[in-house]
Amino acid sequence: MLNYLWAGMILLGIFYGTFTGNLEAISNAALESAKEAINLCITMLGVMGVWVGLMKIAEKAGVLQSMTRLLLPFAKFLFPKIPKDSKAMKYICTNMAANILGLGWAATPAGLKAMEELSDLQKQSGKDTHIASDEMCIFLIINISSLQLIPVNMIAYRSQYGSVSPTAIIAPALVATLISTLVAVVFCKVISNSRNKRV
Repeated sequence: MLNYLWAGMILLGIFYGTFTGNLEAISNAALESAKEAINLCITMLGVMGVWVGLMKIAEKAGVLQSMTRLLLPFAKFLFPKIPKDSKAMKYICTNMAANILGLGWAATPAGLKAMEELSDLQKQSGKDTHIASDEMCIFLIINISSLQLIPVNMIAYRSQYGSVSPTAIIAPALVATLISTLVAVVFCKVISNSRNKRV
């Protein structure tokens, strides 16, 4: 559906540009946008390389494991039905730690593994695997709200587009993601408690 929407907007823009005599301006804008997209990709690739490298160093130094252990009580509070020694819990904590450090791309593999493990736990409990479990939904919501200490992507975007102070976004982003995460936690616990009462 989204593909049709984008195709429709592109065709509409071309037709409008043709009828108003601005086809050349549209062509120039398309080329400039393509150039800008490539420049942004190269910049983000560099930033990603630096931070993923730092993530690997943190992992080897035990920083990530320490953060994972610190997050375990919080994860246990959010996911009381998941066994503490489960691989799913380990991947969930790793994903949360990477997100807190602003390494969304590094958090993705752990997030996918967590979902796989949650799916396996669902199979073991004999539940329908075509329907997302409560744990999967809670994990997804927490992952999306994602508290971030260092919003690496936003800093990179601001730097790319000539911001005088790219890191000025850190404090507002921290406040915004803290609020979104708190709202997500409250929402998840309210929904989970209401479902448990029905059962």
